[in-house]
Amino acid sequence: MQQNFGERPPNPRSVLLAEVAQATQRLADAGVPSPRNDAEELAAFVHGVKRGQLHTVKDSDFDARYWEVIARREAREPLQHITGRAYFRYLELQVGPGVFVPRPETESVVGWAIDAVRAMDVVEPLIVDLCTGSGAIALALAQEVPRSRVHAVELSEDALRWTRKNMAGSRVDLRQGDARTAFPDLDGQVDLVISNPPYIPLTEWEYVAPEARDHDPEMALFSGEDGLDLIRGLERTAHRLLRPGGVVVVEHADTQGGQVPWIFTEERGWADAADHPDLNNRPRFATARKALP
Repeated sequence: MQQNFGERPPNPRSVLLAEVAQATQRLADAGVPSPRNDAEELAAFVHGVKRGQLHTVKDSDFDARYWEVIARREAREPLQHITGRAYFRYLELQVGPGVFVPRPETESVVGWAIDAVRAMDVVEPLIVDLCTGSGAIALALAQEVPRSRVHAVELSEDALRWTRKNMAGSRVDLRQGDARTAFPDLDGQVDLVISNPPYIPLTEWEYVAPEARDHDPEMALFSGEDGLDLIRGLERTAHRLLRPGGVVVVEHADTQGGQVPWIFTEERGWADAADHPDLNNRPRFATARKALP
């Protein structure tokens, strides 16, 4: 039997994959930063499969609700609000309206903190997460530094509805309160203080991506005219909580590189203040060590 090698077999492309391609274009036209990723994530969410299994969905099983969630994402509703979940390092978190959605850039902040804690000669390091939000940072530290004692604080009751869900069954000590006055019972004992506080200047409101500006809580985004109001307050909190030689790690905007380390000055009891880049080599977080007496 002669075969015609000049002809290709028909492409057995599924209906779902064709719809994903169309959805990708719609999201791209709407200005969504990662259209292909989001189109596939939403397809997997609606059809109850993993992204790598989309090709297994039968044509007859295509769910038209896919276009409902695409329309929501097209309107710049956060992907994580639609699916109700956010991924952070090795965690899957529950998120939604009222709580800040954790960002990938914060993973490098936590990675640095984990390395710093592991380098300490401390059997059970004491860690405090200020402005914990969804609990992403505190939970990642508790998971990846198994013998650590992790404490976290959040002020917003709306955010705490999600934090409590995420921390249910964990060993993190979660409290409600103002980060600037939190944990007086831990003064002078803490090995690491970490925070992803609000740091966007009020003057930058119109330039913030719609996903954040219109859906993340303002309390988690904005902090004064230059964005550094709360960080200035947390500097005093960190100094109060840390033992001599303890370390503080604070995330900030890439446009604030060079500004935040100057808050942690020698005159205020700090040493080794420095900025660090994220995976895109943009200044992302500052660290300092409480000076020895």
